[in-house]
Amino acid sequence: MRRWVFKLHSALALLALLPLLLIVLTGSLLVFKFEIDSLLLPSQVLVQPPEGARRLPLEELMARINRAQPDYELGSWELFDDGRTADRVYLIRRGSEQWFKAHLNPYSGELLDQPAGLHHALTDWLLNLHYTLLLDGRFESAPHLGLIVGLLAAICLSALGISGLILYRRFWRHFFSFRRDHRPMVVTRQLHRLLGIWSSPVLLLVGLTGLYFNAVAYLEESEEHAEGGHHIMQERLYNDSLDFDALLADSRQQISGFEPTYLLFPFEPGQAFTVFGAVPGMSILASEYGSAVSYDAHSGEVAAAYDLREQPLLARAVDSFRKLHFGHFAGLPSKVIWALGGLCMVAMPLTGLAMWYSRKRRQWTRRGTAAQPA
Repeated sequence: MRRWVFKLHSALALLALLPLLLIVLTGSLLVFKFEIDSLLLPSQVLVQPPEGARRLPLEELMARINRAQPDYELGSWELFDDGRTADRVYLIRRGSEQWFKAHLNPYSGELLDQPAGLHHALTDWLLNLHYTLLLDGRFESAPHLGLIVGLLAAICLSALGISGLILYRRFWRHFFSFRRDHRPMVVTRQLHRLLGIWSSPVLLLVGLTGLYFNAVAYLEESEEHAEGGHHIMQERLYNDSLDFDALLADSRQQISGFEPTYLLFPFEPGQAFTVFGAVPGMSILASEYGSAVSYDAHSGEVAAAYDLREQPLLARAVDSFRKLHFGHFAGLPSKVIWALGGLCMVAMPLTGLAMWYSRKRRQWTRRGTAAQPA
């Protein structure tokens, strides 16, 4: 059994070597996405409102965006009220299905940049590389190749984590043991084992949550493709006369303690206007978007209210995947741990490849010696 698991572990590592290296390396960087954006694009992602300033009403902000960008329609909107972070507004260009992103100062109503492609900024490009390896849309016969490769890589990563724990099931005996007075390949094997032991929790969590995200994204894209592709935005799909500030206020009444964090406008006919948000009394793993209130986009009547606190354990577990995948559930400490775990995962394929090559070289040497005439 152990020998079979070892062969499977080695085969999966070799099969997914390059995709896994790209995925874990970009993932280690994306743990600090906000920090990188703040460093590279401070005038776009950060705001400095006067002391005591309050967010402008949503209606006023929407009117300013619509006046400034008449060729676009609102698609979604990330709300921030921490006195530091700019809102992120996602727009759909009329006559197309293309989404764009812009940053908005919610205290002054100023658009801080012009709408840019979703993969325009460095970290957004890295995110696309992380999830699709830049393969989506490259081949007409396989438009979602990147998602498929990412899904297979996530399966391999999860299987590597599980098989590694099986191979080193008594890992606690060697948790801190490392001797440098051995042959280089023995040292490499020790390093590989230790890196696997230390990073196994992160490896499993990242692999399993990544598997879920890629599977969901692939199923959604496949469904859209089967139905003829995404809707071409030609006109506004919600009622202009709705009082969106009143809807935000009502969402707080629909769910006790609800705090809106994300708005999803209808981007296809028949869709609702949905307010996502956070609720108190949840664990640190709960996302900021776990609860939601939906409204009819034309009448403004409540269509549904979803309180995460009332959902079964499975729903709450799935909601935690967002924070578990990128490690931002406990602020900077968890981000650092996740980034270090990612760096360990970068080193593991390299040490594993060195171990594989060393075994193969010994086999080739023995075969060559056996083939020589006596």
